[in-house]
Amino acid sequence: MGMGEFAGKKLEDRRHKFRWKKSDYARRVLKLKKKHDPLEGAPQAKGIVLEKVGIEAKQPNSAIRKCVRVQLLKNGRQVTAFCPGDKAVTFIDEHDEVTIEGIGGRKSRSMGDISGVRYKVIAVNDLSLNELWHHRKEKPQR
Repeated sequence: MGMGEFAGKKLEDRRHKFRWKKSDYARRVLKLKKKHDPLEGAPQAKGIVLEKVGIEAKQPNSAIRKCVRVQLLKNGRQVTAFCPGDKAVTFIDEHDEVTIEGIGGRKSRSMGDISGVRYKVIAVNDLSLNELWHHRKEKPQR
């Protein structure tokens, strides 16, 4: 490979060609995350709670992490979302409207010992789950 005075074009062309070998570059340019992601690239999304589920923690922990199955309003896809906080799942009922966001694992994947769960609940019927959990606000009775 020439490294001479006029080799700049050749070097640039090679760099463009071999950038496609890097998976993070190819995924970003082809917008693969946006196509695959249930939230479609948005930071948060609203959905309807279908059911409450308990997911067993991975080894060496033994716990049942409280999660909910949510059907997103924007595209009808179903995802599992974790309910952070001790007994926080008691504030969530079936058919409630919840807001979910990414749980914050590496590369937008699951976090900690909850396998396969990539999202967490942050609001129930437009009330912050944290506020409900700390008893600062009360969930209105329908």
